[in-house]
Amino acid sequence: MANSKLFSCLIFLLFVFNTANSQGLKVGFYDKACPRVEAIVQKVINDTMSKAPSLAGPLLRMHFHDCLVRGCEGSVLLNSSTHKAEKDAVPNLSLRGFQIIDNVKTALEKECPGIVSCADILALVARDVTVADKGQSWQVETGRRDGRVSNITEALLDLIPPTSNITQLKSGFQRLGLSVKDLVVLSGAHTIGTSHCSSFTDRLYNFTGVGDTDPTLDPEYIARLKLKCKPDDTTTLAEMDPGSFRTFDVHYYTNVAKRRGLFQSDGALLDDGETKAYVGLQATNHGSTFLEDFGVSMVNMGRIGVLTGTTGEIRKVCSKVNES
Repeated sequence: MANSKLFSCLIFLLFVFNTANSQGLKVGFYDKACPRVEAIVQKVINDTMSKAPSLAGPLLRMHFHDCLVRGCEGSVLLNSSTHKAEKDAVPNLSLRGFQIIDNVKTALEKECPGIVSCADILALVARDVTVADKGQSWQVETGRRDGRVSNITEALLDLIPPTSNITQLKSGFQRLGLSVKDLVVLSGAHTIGTSHCSSFTDRLYNFTGVGDTDPTLDPEYIARLKLKCKPDDTTTLAEMDPGSFRTFDVHYYTNVAKRRGLFQSDGALLDDGETKAYVGLQATNHGSTFLEDFGVSMVNMGRIGVLTGTTGEIRKVCSKVNES
């Protein structure tokens, strides 16, 4: 009972902390200091998507991976001479598109030097790549400042792995101050992008350590994945939403409902009443609310652990902290 009360207290304090910090965020934060910020970000992203559309998924995921570790303060972008930063952690090695963030930052520094944070760039880019893949736009709150710490160990501990079950997913999102609905909605980001086979081959070849397959996964889907991914394959990429992986739509939920979610964390959405109901609602594709819900949950996620006011800094270069 004492441990339960302590846990509830910690969750409450985290929620209060996140809420207090997020009060420094608002839509249009840069209206006076850098009024063209969103137009500049959008232009760079649209140019990028016309040449390299496969970067949409990784750039969206970059914002996720930033927010889940230390909050949305740009720490995933920092380099380390000793390879001990967040981006050096195994779950982040598949992130791509850092040079695109640098391109956005360069364009913004030319327009309004020292004004726009790298953390805000990640949030704006996440919205714009979603729209570029035919998703629905949302108003992005800005006003974040950049952190000065990036630690590989924190990334290893705090990023929620794709092997998570529903209990682990719910507790992980609760720890961040996010709801069960946020969990199932944000999982829908898997509607675009690809994954290395190594992230899910245990489900195909060695689910419980005895050479078996995951019984919750559709057998036909298993057979299809085995044709693409061999047991020790670490390089081949598989579509997270087959047939629709470059279109931001509800097809992901159709796959999950058919037990064809690529990751264990996808399939786990069928193991809870609330998340399963949401999957079913979106899978019918009649009056789907997913595109609108996604924007709401992205705003919620974008408030996690933000630095505002005079905390943190506005980095001149996104990959390194400012010189003291």
